[in-house]
Amino acid sequence: MAKGTKYYGTGRRKTSIARVYVCSGKGKISVNGRDVKDYFPFETLVLDLKQPLALLGVEGKYDVLAEVQGGGFTGQAEAIRLGIARALLEAGEDRKTLKVAGMLTRNARSKERKKYGLKAARRAPQFTKR
Repeated sequence: MAKGTKYYGTGRRKTSIARVYVCSGKGKISVNGRDVKDYFPFETLVLDLKQPLALLGVEGKYDVLAEVQGGGFTGQAEAIRLGIARALLEAGEDRKTLKVAGMLTRNARSKERKKYGLKAARRAPQFTKR
C-alpha cells in the first residue's frame, strides 16, 4: 500500500448512508469530523463499527474517516461498518475472512411504510363490537 493512498467504501443501512475512507495510519477513527467515541453514545456501537478491522487484525494499521448522514445511531454504525469492510477490500485485505463473517452483506431491512386505513404498517384500528 502506497503512503497517502485513500481507499473508499460506501455503506448503507435503513436510511443511513456512510462514505468511508480508509488510509494507512495509527488506528484513528473519526465520524463527521468528531472522534468515534464522542460521536456514538454507546460503546457497543463503537465495537460493532470496528468489527471488520478487529476481524482482520489491522486495528492500529489504518485510519478511518467516515461521513454519515440519515437515520439513527444504530443504522449509522452499521452503515459505517459495511463501508469499512468494502474499503478494506479495496486496500487488498482478505475477502474470505470478511465474507464468512458476513461483513460484506448489506442488511436491506428497513421500516415498512404505513398503509391507509391502518394505524401503522400492519396494525389495524381497534375493533369495537358495540
